[in-house]
Amino acid sequence: MKIGFICALDVEVEGIKQLMADKTEQTVAKITYAQGEIFGQQVVCCECGMGKVNAAMSAQIMIDLYRPDVIINSGIAGSLSKDIRIGDLVVADDCVQHDMDVTEMGDPLGQIQFNDEVRIYLPADTATADRLEKACQLPDDTQVFRGRIASGDVFISSRDHRQAIADIFDALACEMEGAAVGQVCYRNAVPFTILRCISDDFNENEYMDYMKFRSVAAEKAISVITEFIRSFTTE
Repeated sequence: MKIGFICALDVEVEGIKQLMADKTEQTVAKITYAQGEIFGQQVVCCECGMGKVNAAMSAQIMIDLYRPDVIINSGIAGSLSKDIRIGDLVVADDCVQHDMDVTEMGDPLGQIQFNDEVRIYLPADTATADRLEKACQLPDDTQVFRGRIASGDVFISSRDHRQAIADIFDALACEMEGAAVGQVCYRNAVPFTILRCISDDFNENEYMDYMKFRSVAAEKAISVITEFIRSFTTE
């Protein structure tokens, strides 16, 4: 099994790298990929940078060079529900690009036009999401949610904007990379899902909330990632 992790946070990547044995690194398109062994599994990871283009580029390079069996996109997100609090975890069943907008042409918001099909929602791999959800059982009061994650090239702070995304797409969280990774994985037939730790709640939020929560989110994500990898050794 070779597992790929595409992380929004540099501290997450460093946490994964610290677990690796026989680590090697290479840089492609100024993105550094680290590969090594963790609990007997081959693991590759990178920091993708912010936004959908960076995430998509990172995912395609990872697939082309490393041929992972599964890819997890990990990072932080804003809540789209009053029930999902700061510090809670969300695992994606599917994802959508909430800012994909050709509604002036009559298409529904979020619809992606491929050369051979159209889609709004990109399905995550159920088995991978199940395993990741199980790995999210942390020894504290963290709640774990399964559902849809919405991605877009905009940092959304206003409650009204979050409410609109929640109403249109029935999504639980919003962020800036996951659906781009999902689109690349979907078209390459690579199983994927998304793990997000909530950094700011449903009410008005600021960029500083994101900055304050980075280390806490990274610590939780690394704990989940560690258990996710370890779970393959018990089979």
